[in-house]
Amino acid sequence: MIRRHLPDDAATRLLAELLAAHQPRGAVVHLQGDLGAGKSTLARAWLRALGVTGTVRSPTYTLVERYPVEGGEALHLDLYRIGDAGELDFLGLDDIDAELWLIEWPERGAAALAPADLEIHLAIDGAGRSVELVPDGQGGNAWLAALLDDPRLSTLPEPKP
Repeated sequence: MIRRHLPDDAATRLLAELLAAHQPRGAVVHLQGDLGAGKSTLARAWLRALGVTGTVRSPTYTLVERYPVEGGEALHLDLYRIGDAGELDFLGLDDIDAELWLIEWPERGAAALAPADLEIHLAIDGAGRSVELVPDGQGGNAWLAALLDDPRLSTLPEPKP
């Protein structure tokens, strides 16, 4: 597990760049946190780091937004408005082989979602955010190991106790 403090938008962008630089193909990421915790901000910065240059829309009402990235596409899902995991069947996501799945409010669609390679827990922390990166499985562990080897990670402060 990795814990960091994100004091500002620049720190959030740096974290997104690091995650994008080391992400495995087909990565599934569960973005968790209360409303306003920074899930969409991190997702937007991540998509920018992957080269998305057009408008990056929040999928709050559409439930899913698709973006072309090198090697395929990235999906950004926001499941806040679904009432049951079965509603995901209508989105036609079963056969999609995406480079990246960014899923906000994954607990609302848990039964219908692929397990996460990485869970990202965000919380408001003073004027900034705290973030906790929790790997799940071999792919997630390798991803975090690569992040820990990246010297840029040390520029993000660890949270205060």
